Formats: sequence, structure tokens, C-alpha cells
Amino acid sequence: MSDNDYEKIVHKLAFAAINEQKRARRWRIFFLFAFFAYMTPVLLLLLDLGGDGYSGKAVDKDEKHTALVRLSGVIASGEEAGAESMVSGIEAAFASKATKAVILEINSPGGSPVQSSYIYDEIRRLRGKYENIPFYVVVADIAASGGYFVASAADKIYVNQSSLVGSIGVRMDNFGFVDLIQKLGIERRLITAGENKGLLDPFLPEDQGQKAHLQAMLNEVHQHFINAVKQGRGDKLSEHADLFSGLIWTGEKAIELGLVDDYGTTKSVARDVIGAETLVDFTPKNALLERIADRIGASVTENIWRFLGEGIRYN
Repeated sequence: MSDNDYEKIVHKLAFAAINEQKRARRWRIFFLFAFFAYMTPVLLLLLDLGGDGYSGKAVDKDEKHTALVRLSGVIASGEEAGAESMVSGIEAAFASKATKAVILEINSPGGSPVQSSYIYDEIRRLRGKYENIPFYVVVADIAASGGYFVASAADKIYVNQSSLVGSIGVRMDNFGFVDLIQKLGIERRLITAGENKGLLDPFLPEDQGQKAHLQAMLNEVHQHFINAVKQGRGDKLSEHADLFSGLIWTGEKAIELGLVDDYGTTKSVARDVIGAETLVDFTPKNALLERIADRIGASVTENIWRFLGEGIRYN
């Protein structure tokens, strides 16, 4: 075989390798675009892409409508159901010149006492500022603990007969690993400045003095909750002995106890009670990248809290 033949073979092999690389690159680009084409709508559905503001049915700016704000999930700082987000949405709902009434749709098991109280206080302030705009709460699946704290600020509360309502109480969670570390031969070493700085340490025996202090603190926060419910519901409340015991009731029983007012959905209240069937959604929505970062951060924080104990909360 001549040198010219070898050269031709080398050229063919080289071009074949280059063509194969081009084909592989084109397929990679194709699959990359296909992946993003598939994932983009999925992400939009999961994360509900949008900036702060309101969404919903487009209406004429002068047409009277029912303003809607949705409170969903755990009420906590930095979450979608946190006070900062909820208050901004409720303020915008009241401030709209075409708003005939505001509905807060709640689907929450509770959360932070402080965040719940912030929302409650702002609702009552805005009701005083906009006296001619009624404020209603519609409970979806659940408005318990901090969720009910917020609901009690409304003019009226509507439920489904199977909605879960109440849980007027406060809790604090922790674990004790004292016997476990003794069995494993682990020595606990804790240095503090302040005799009670090791409060709730899961590796130390329970201190009765500290327990009494925490119980008194929980009782105080519980009383704040009770006072808010009494202020919001007034004479509607029954004298049931377990009303503030932390028990939870169905919507049907809650009507009987005076915790809520009547049956209704968001649409039926807008149509039959308010008389403005058109709904405009003022629920604030975070930007996509912000929500991804928040969810990653929240997941890490949640796992840490689950290990250390979750603090005081209304749920």
C-alpha cells in the first residue's frame, strides 16, 4: 500500500471522527433543548411564576369586584403565608378602588404566634380604615391554630361542613436523649454563662424549674390567642368548656360553637353574600429564582429545626 493510500485512509478516519463529534454535539443540543422545553412549564406550574401583585380574571378598572387573597401553608417568617407577604396582599386588596369586599381564603394548619398576630392586627387596622369594605374569611380544608387566629379577625367566617377549625392552643416540641447517650457511653459536656442557658438541651435531664418557666410562658402566649379570638368573635362564641383547650372541630360543629358563621365557598360568598361574583386575586407571588432559593433555604432550616426542636407555634 502506497503512502498516498495511507494518507487517504487517515483523512477518512479523521473526517469520520469529526462528523461523529458533530452528530453527538447536535444530539446533546437537541436533548438539552427538549429537557428545558419539558421542564419550563413544569417549573411554572410548581412554582407559580409571577412577580408581586395580583392575578386572576381581567376586569375593567371601574367594575366592582371581590378582592381575593389566599393564605396557604404554614404561617412563618419568609414563607408565602408569612405576615409580610399576606399583609401586602390584603392592603392592596383593600386599597383597590373597585373592591366591594375582601375574601381571605385560608388553608393553613397554623404556625408562628408572632406572624399570626401581625396578620390579625393588620386586618383589624385595615377594617377600621376601610369601614365600608367588608372582610370575610373562607376556610378551605383547614384553619387551625394560627390559621384560626388570623380568621377570627374577619367580619364573618365561612366553612365547608368538613373543614377543620379551631385548635386554639400553643405547643413547644423537644426530645430527650439522656438515657440513649448513657447507654452509648457518651459524656455530655456543656459550658454556659447563665444557669438556664442550656434550656431545652435534649442531652440533659429535664429541669423542673425550667419546665415550670416554659409552661408559664406558653400559658401567656395561649392567653394572647384567647383574647384575640374573643375580641374578634365577641358574643358569637359559645360557653363550651373545651373551646380554648386546643381541640379541633369540623365546620359543622364550629358553627354550633360560634367559631365560624355559616357554610360557603369563595365563589358562593362573592356571588350570594357580596354580590360581586367577579374575583380578582391579590395574593402576592414571589419571582421564580427567589422562590427556588427560599425553598432550598427553608428545606435546610426545617431539617435543622426538626433535629433541635421546633420552638413555640400555633399548630
